[in-house]
Amino acid sequence: MTSLLHRVKSKMAIFAHRKARGMLDGEYGSVFRGRSLDFDDLRAYVPGDEVRDIDWKASARHGSPLIKRYVAVRRQTVLLIADTGRNMAAESRDGETKKDIAVMALGVVGYLAHRHGDVVGLVCGDANSTRSLPAKAGEAHLERLLREVDSAAGLDSGPSRIEDQLEHVARTVKGRFLLFVVADEFAASPGTEQLLRRLRAQHEILWLTVRDADLAGTGSAPRESFNVADSSVLLGHVAGSAVVAAAYAKAAEEREAGRQAMFRRTGITQGHVSGSSTVMTELFALLERHRRAG
Repeated sequence: MTSLLHRVKSKMAIFAHRKARGMLDGEYGSVFRGRSLDFDDLRAYVPGDEVRDIDWKASARHGSPLIKRYVAVRRQTVLLIADTGRNMAAESRDGETKKDIAVMALGVVGYLAHRHGDVVGLVCGDANSTRSLPAKAGEAHLERLLREVDSAAGLDSGPSRIEDQLEHVARTVKGRFLLFVVADEFAASPGTEQLLRRLRAQHEILWLTVRDADLAGTGSAPRESFNVADSSVLLGHVAGSAVVAAAYAKAAEEREAGRQAMFRRTGITQGHVSGSSTVMTELFALLERHRRAG
């Protein structure tokens, strides 16, 4: 059986060259701003590093910018939060299963945390149950987390309800963590916004939305599909109707606008992906936006 983490690292190598992966490392390191004053070593500057960390004297001697690195005060904790309800068994906009994209995104962030010496935990589930795995270090542990998400999300899972997983975190997690949430295009609500405000007051939060597939029949030959949420059939000739397509697009835009407004009001940095090929680019942009917002 192929390791999911190995698959993630292989895709990282395909979708981003070495310099880009170094930039992603730098952006990840900027999320936790607390650090000691114990100098460790110097490394080459990459876009996204803090200018204040440049060692100007060493840079002048070297001929190019060098960044001062410090020994971390303590190991940080990253908590991956994933929707594993049956919505994640549906197709994404690029045709991949949403679950596979979620595993890729969670794997990249988990691997970045591992490279920085941080520990990683997981909270995942659906409307029926929530499962929590404690934060630990090591690639073997990260592989276990990814396999948990991969095996939990399927057509026989309960309905997606990311609010339940967030509520579990609010009730049980003490201390300040980095929360990395991966979910589908859920609808915003006053209750969800209140919960996010509560979490944001305690934690750093990054949110990644996996895009829904286009309405069946749009942009291609009409075909029959079904809604994974309730197994209702979506008739290809109905989905191909211009009137139905327009109404669907309007509803999707309104739901997106509501979600975006909620994230702005709660101060949560968010992004979205349509397929595995966009995960690396969007995660870099997400981390950069979070740094700038801070």
